[in-house]
Amino acid sequence: MVLVVLVFAAAIVFGGPKPLPPLASINNAFKSVDYSTLPLLLRYAAADGEALAYRHYAPAAAARGSVVLVHGSSASSNSMHVLAAAFAQAGYAAYALDMRGHGASGRKGTLAYIGQLEDDVEAFMRAVAPATPVTLAGFSAGGGFVLRFAGSKRQDLFHRYLLLAPFLGPDAANYRPGAGGWVSVGVPRVIAIAVLDSMGIRAFNDLPISRFALNESAQAVLTPAYSYPLAMNFRPQLDVAANIEAVRQPCALVAGVDDEAFQSDRLEGIVRERGKQWPVILLPGIGHIGLSLEPVAIDAIVGMVERMEPRGV
Repeated sequence: MVLVVLVFAAAIVFGGPKPLPPLASINNAFKSVDYSTLPLLLRYAAADGEALAYRHYAPAAAARGSVVLVHGSSASSNSMHVLAAAFAQAGYAAYALDMRGHGASGRKGTLAYIGQLEDDVEAFMRAVAPATPVTLAGFSAGGGFVLRFAGSKRQDLFHRYLLLAPFLGPDAANYRPGAGGWVSVGVPRVIAIAVLDSMGIRAFNDLPISRFALNESAQAVLTPAYSYPLAMNFRPQLDVAANIEAVRQPCALVAGVDDEAFQSDRLEGIVRERGKQWPVILLPGIGHIGLSLEPVAIDAIVGMVERMEPRGV
């Protein structure tokens, strides 16, 4: 018993994520973005009373529908600015969320419990009531979370789902080690906290279990590390195959051929193996972050939502 306690203690204390050198392809990607038209942050009340942040991009005329955008790991609603503005230009009401634990929503880098993000999205839908039909779209880790939501009991809150270069978990066929140098995971700490969490012991849940390859200036404004609840919630279900099979609503995937974090050419096989005929578009010459910034990628993403428009909604 003493040995077990010592092993767990060592995993908790010394088994955390290691620092990473800054990844230039992500740290430098947004320097050229024009944020002069960035909408002000708005707020909605979550189930626990926390005021969570989002941005609203209104179309010039009556909305033909809505798109709710979920950013990637470490990021905030700012990173969805170019894509959200493009959806508004195309006639959709666009909403870019600061997911809890990011940006101006909640305590940075952590959650109270696994499943809180789903509760927050439902609270957003109830409070804001976006014009229908509504698409939930997510980028990278946000794409993994969108898949999680799409396979959940609450999936009917949205009419369609869009996964953009999605993170499908470290065991998925499309995963590159460390997401191409973007993330460091403290596996011993993860295992120890998971065991303790299953026993109802949550004293260590706020410790970081993953860190991102941010430079010093980015660490000050983004989310440099995730706690166990946030890392386990901002992703698909652990059983990704079952998660995919549980999706009943229309769903599509868009990714870049030159994605540095994930192997995009594996995406179609992953969904076809689970019996899904979802559209999968791979864009030549587009990298991971470029999917959310490059004009050709933006046009393809907006076009995919237009292509998925349901009839009679």
